[in-house]
Amino acid sequence: MEQYERTQLLLGAAAMKKLRASRVAVFGVGGVGGYAVEALARSGVGALDLVDSDTVCLSNLNRQIIATHSTLGRCKVDAAAERVAEIDPDCVVRTYRTFYLPETAGEFDFTRYDYVIDAVDTVTAKLSLAQRAQEAGTPIISAMGAGNKLDPTAFTVSDVYDTSVDPLARVMRRELRRRGVTRLKVVWSTEPPIVPRSDGGAAAQAEPAARRSVPGSTAFVPSVAGLILAGEVIKDLIRDCDREEG
Repeated sequence: MEQYERTQLLLGAAAMKKLRASRVAVFGVGGVGGYAVEALARSGVGALDLVDSDTVCLSNLNRQIIATHSTLGRCKVDAAAERVAEIDPDCVVRTYRTFYLPETAGEFDFTRYDYVIDAVDTVTAKLSLAQRAQEAGTPIISAMGAGNKLDPTAFTVSDVYDTSVDPLARVMRRELRRRGVTRLKVVWSTEPPIVPRSDGGAAAQAEPAARRSVPGSTAFVPSVAGLILAGEVIKDLIRDCDREEG
């Protein structure tokens, strides 16, 4: 397809065929997950399952690619599906207006996915996703904390057991170990989290015990995390494909 000719110049025809035959599930279609969906669709992935129960609101406009004034009040998965259709009408998109939790995990057959992206916010959901993916033998990559960060260059990719600094990753390491999950590929930031001041003044570095129910966020940090997630998925999916020259 002419639409993907620039991508094929780098990846090769075999890789593009593999991407077209792949089905990727994205859990969480917000600031991080929305950009992951965008990149997957623009890379030629043939099928996407989008899972999120939230609707677009005003506070999403500063960082979520699906959030515009025209999508306010709409289900995020519907807005994302419509955007994917505008990018690639042939991409098969399945939407689930549900919040993923252990109680709803039975609605999803992880053996049908070629890859899973975890871009949800809650530890309980993340742990369940990691467990289910491991049981199904399905590759998964998980986003650690992207809130309360200002440096988009600080993201890196590793196993969760090789992370540091990130408070969410610390909790995940402990709980995953208890559940027998031996590995989990994650995107995480080496930047210590900061706490924005309530008066809008200069941010200060957060103390380890600091907690905010609603983290601060920007347009340029969650987006980078989401693009890295998608890039890792693409690279893993085509890993065994022979690169074509020319």
